[in-house]
Amino acid sequence: MEEGVTIILLNGTSSAGKTTIAKSLQQIMDAPYLHVPVDSFGAMTPGPDKLGETGSRLWQSVFNRVLSGFHHSIAALAAAGNNLIVDHVLVQGVEPQSWLTECLDLLAPFTVYFIGVHCPLEELRRRERERGDRGVGLAEFQLGRVHRHGVYDLEVDTSVSSAEQCALRIKELVERDAHPQALVNLRRRRD
Repeated sequence: MEEGVTIILLNGTSSAGKTTIAKSLQQIMDAPYLHVPVDSFGAMTPGPDKLGETGSRLWQSVFNRVLSGFHHSIAALAAAGNNLIVDHVLVQGVEPQSWLTECLDLLAPFTVYFIGVHCPLEELRRRERERGDRGVGLAEFQLGRVHRHGVYDLEVDTSVSSAEQCALRIKELVERDAHPQALVNLRRRRD
């Protein structure tokens, strides 16, 4: 394990509340943490006029390379000594390569707390409508795929706890448990 570097990996659907939790965590953690959102990398891709509609062959090819770059950048930032709060949507069973598998390999040298961020479908739909910056139905598509692996160090539900409450639970976990096991167990299960 890379000494002194901590990664908090938040995994959940779009609109589940990961970014709000990440921002709360940045404020309450004793050490400085960088917030590394997957949305920032998705925003780097050209629009449909260049790639076609979401899901097209060209779009999927570019998006998979962007996500792989995202995963490699997480490892590079951590290797440079940065604590990270990563906000991700690790959808399993859709992409040609497993995003979770790539993260398991790249993040093996680091202490990683894998946090499941949950929210019921009706609340996700409400949040999508209110946000207006996501296609309605995206969270529903992701919901059955994002938690398929079923292993976390901690799970939170943003429909019953505020972002601040979720962040406090995560901080307590990081402070009391120096040896998170979720990614270790997922690696063992894979091998």
